Parts: sequence; structure tokens; C-alpha cells
Amino acid sequence: MTKILVIGANGSVGTHVVAALAEGGHEVRALVRDAAKAALPAGVEAVQGDLAAPESLVGALSGGVESVYLMWPGIPVQPRVVELIARHAERVVYLSTDVADLADDEPAVIFHQEIERLIRRSGLGWTFVRAIDFAGNMLGWADQVRQGIVRWPYGEARRSLIHERDIADVAVAALTEDGHDGGKYVVTGPESISHAELARIIGEETGTGVRWEELAPETAREQLTAVWGNAAFVDSRLRAWEAFTREPERVTDTVQQVLGRPARSFRSWVRDHVEDFR
Repeated sequence: MTKILVIGANGSVGTHVVAALAEGGHEVRALVRDAAKAALPAGVEAVQGDLAAPESLVGALSGGVESVYLMWPGIPVQPRVVELIARHAERVVYLSTDVADLADDEPAVIFHQEIERLIRRSGLGWTFVRAIDFAGNMLGWADQVRQGIVRWPYGEARRSLIHERDIADVAVAALTEDGHDGGKYVVTGPESISHAELARIIGEETGTGVRWEELAPETAREQLTAVWGNAAFVDSRLRAWEAFTREPERVTDTVQQVLGRPARSFRSWVRDHVEDFR
């Protein structure tokens, strides 16, 4: 068994990566900001560090770490982090998003592209798990679900949301099995479902009888900018959702190909998170 460092161990995906690796008998280290407060499975070693301070990772990477799971939060890219991983480990599995490869002299549109490029240049063995969109983002509807109505734009936009456990399972396979070097795995749910239908499914599974109300894009832009604080990101989301009313968000069979089983349905995700909506 290899020693694996999980960076992003407390994230929605990282918690499942840690648990699956521990259950599989692997030696696991979890990078956390406060080791004293870390709630981890038995046998998992908590090591304190912060991606914003790259040198704090040296201790976590030392002592035989061979593979690294890397999740990068929305903070400035630190090339030194990738340099340190390459110095100590042999391979990295990076949780990315559905992006195009970046040429050597091409500016990044999104930070995931920049990190992917750093990893490709590093000499590490690598796998990119490119998750289109998390089903977990629907927890942003929780307050509205409790009120029995979801107000959102583009009710006919069809989404292929993926369960965080499927993302984790693909990452664990890439960390522990041969044959995944150079993989650029675009992972999605098993079907595309409209926003309005997503709300209906949540209502059915939570027993709250959720009603859909179409929100004008202009109103959504104002409200989401106030909440998310990034007007450019809001505009990009609205453009994407409008496009999904005409051409659904794509569905891949990557989970099936990597794991030998279908991706979990959105309904199964809701069942796993019923209490989060109540």
C-alpha cells in the first residue's frame, strides 16, 4: 500500500476520498489547517498546513508520500505547491473542472487551467478529474426549499450534476490503480435534468412539495451578484444556463468506464442529503 496525502481533506469530495482510502487499508495523511480540530477516520494522520503558505506542506509531503490528492480552493495559485509535490511524490490526482488544455503561452481563463499546466510541466504522473458541476451546489436552494418554493432562472436548463461520492470514487481509483496516468476524466451525473425538475425531485424526496417559480435573468443577476460577490462569474453562469435550455449540459460515461458501474442519480444524492434541506 502507498502513503497518500489528501489536500482538501475536509472538502465535500475530500472527506469521501479520505474515508475510502482508509477503508481500503491505505496509509493516509490529511492536510488540515488545525490538526487539533480535525475529525478524521481512525488511522488517518492529520498534518497541519495551508496551501497559501507552500512551505508548510514540506512536513506533510515528507516521509514516504508517493501520491497526492489535490483540491485547490478559490485562492491565488501558488506554483511552489506543485514544485514541492513533484519534489516529494510520484503522482498527483487533481480535482479540476471541465476546461480546455492551456497552451504554454496562453493566459488562463480559470485557475484550474493554470494548475493543470503547472502539473503537466512538473514531471509528476498525473490524472485530472474534471467535474462539470456538483450536485452539492443545489444546497444553495435549501432555504427556498424549506419555504416550499424555488425561485431561479432558466427552469428548462438541463444539468448533468454529479454526486460528490462519485467524484471521490474516481479520484481514489486514479490514486490506487494502474492505468490512469494522463487521464483527463470529465465526470458527470448519468442524465441531464432541468432546473425545475431538480426542484421537483428535491421536493418529493424531502416531502416538502416544492413549487418552481421562474426568475427573470435580470433579477437573478442582481440577487446572485449580491450573494456571490462576483459579477463576472454570475454572468458566466447565466450564459451557461441559458445555453443549457437549448443544448443540455453534456453527459459522459466516465464514471462507468473508470468504476465499472453507473454514476449515482441526482435522486440518490438528494436522499443522501435530505436532512440538509430540512
